[in-house]
Amino acid sequence: MKKDPSNQEKYQTNYEDDATLTNRQGHPITNNQNIRTVGNRGPATLENYDFIEKISHFDREKVPERIVHARGAGAHGYFEAYGTVGTDPASKYTRAKLFQEKGKQTPVFVRFSTVVHGVGSPETLRDPRGFAVKFYTEDGNWDLVGNNLKIFFIRDAMKFPDMIHAFRPDPVTNIQDSRRFFDFCANSPETFHMVTFVYSPWGIPANYRMMQGSGVNTYKWVNEEGKAVLVKYHWEPKQGIKNLTVKEAEEIQGKNFNHATQDLYEAIERGDYPEWELFVQIMEDGPHPELDFDPLDDTKLWPNDQFPWLPVGRMVLNKNPENYFNEVEQAAFGTGVLVDGLDFSDDKMLQGRTFSYSDTQRYRVGANYLQLPINAAKKRVATNQEGGQLRFYNDKAPGQNPHVNYEPSSMGGLKEAEQSGVEHTPSIQGNLVRESIDRNDNTKQAGETYRNFEQWEKDELINNLVNDLVICPKDIQDKMIALAEEADEEYGRRLREGIAEKAKSMDTKEEFGSEFTPHPLGAQNASKAVDEAVEKGKEADPY
Repeated sequence: MKKDPSNQEKYQTNYEDDATLTNRQGHPITNNQNIRTVGNRGPATLENYDFIEKISHFDREKVPERIVHARGAGAHGYFEAYGTVGTDPASKYTRAKLFQEKGKQTPVFVRFSTVVHGVGSPETLRDPRGFAVKFYTEDGNWDLVGNNLKIFFIRDAMKFPDMIHAFRPDPVTNIQDSRRFFDFCANSPETFHMVTFVYSPWGIPANYRMMQGSGVNTYKWVNEEGKAVLVKYHWEPKQGIKNLTVKEAEEIQGKNFNHATQDLYEAIERGDYPEWELFVQIMEDGPHPELDFDPLDDTKLWPNDQFPWLPVGRMVLNKNPENYFNEVEQAAFGTGVLVDGLDFSDDKMLQGRTFSYSDTQRYRVGANYLQLPINAAKKRVATNQEGGQLRFYNDKAPGQNPHVNYEPSSMGGLKEAEQSGVEHTPSIQGNLVRESIDRNDNTKQAGETYRNFEQWEKDELINNLVNDLVICPKDIQDKMIALAEEADEEYGRRLREGIAEKAKSMDTKEEFGSEFTPHPLGAQNASKAVDEAVEKGKEADPY
């Protein structure tokens, strides 16, 4: 017979103990995996208090270095439109002016970066690379912010701070540790496709000129009639694509840990201007239940046999920065920076990033970061914004009444613009929920990616995974092996056999130190290097 609950139990809404996650207000967190959305595909809603508290604190964790993408290089250039999308006129899909005319050139600034590591880190480390492009269009700035790889580790912005915490240095030792990396990934199965790419040679591009770029997120294009399509962006280097093995990267790092920045700078100085072609994939807007993946899922590729790559223009980088800090370091990008004819999809990562990126820039560079020359639009700007740190001019229009800094007004203030194209007004219906996207096969595309690798890429992937997984606890090893087996029989078998063979052939404590010794991603014999520095160091007298 069930006994009557006590008054305390009767009115309890959430059960918690000393290990329960809460926010800074003391509220128990009942769902730390998903932001609140209309239906499980999105869009997100503004009252996502737990997410906003979590991401806004994350954006402010370090000063003044970027939380992510700290190590970077950049260059100026131009984007030249083809005026077409494949064989169709660009106007069929988008009214964005920069795409409409063949030969139309738009100035750009591009910043390449590594994602996780600090501002002084080597450019040979295993890590995705950032690929951010600022277009200074006649309608204002457009930022296309992405990476070299076309997918991402997670599909929900709620998990982003946790992901970066796991990938960055241990808060106690301040050293990156592969066990923390795989602890997160093994318990977040959607990461497995990205892990397959990052641990292959694609995780160490040879340099910035010879790597692909991708917008990663799903966006929309809107035409003059207000009709929208889903779109993915891809940059393909005309210089070809080159990646490095671990051994090659270690050899390069031993000689020059700025090699990618130097390569970009010197190529432009000698007139060997790097060039990329921009392609898009287009899909009708909607959930597409006929697909075995959700088009808004950032852990998935859109198969190019179903959604072909359509060329839309090319980008050339032909001018180096005159001052690194003023241009590369203070360059500020945001996924929410779109011009007319471009729009957001309901992609939950995109919607979370759109808040986070601009919030980070206001914190890192200041409230008036858009007045800096590298970030300022190359057209007229007129706002009613006032004050803020380091403000050095007023965004006022000629003839504007200086006493009126609000709208609406009939006393000489700024007026709203008249919209020319039809506004895109998608229909949204659904319950507000905290749920994952329901088509969440985490391994099928990882298996396809593995099978598409060349043999040397497969060998390098298995070797890299084995070297880092062999020191992980067995439950983490078992979860990663299970994901690999689910993706591809050979992938799983080779990983299982490789870990077993590596474990038998070595004394892990001798080679890797104690169970508490940090082991950076891809760093073979990392603990031995610590002892070697003592053994090989040459004694010197004090002076």
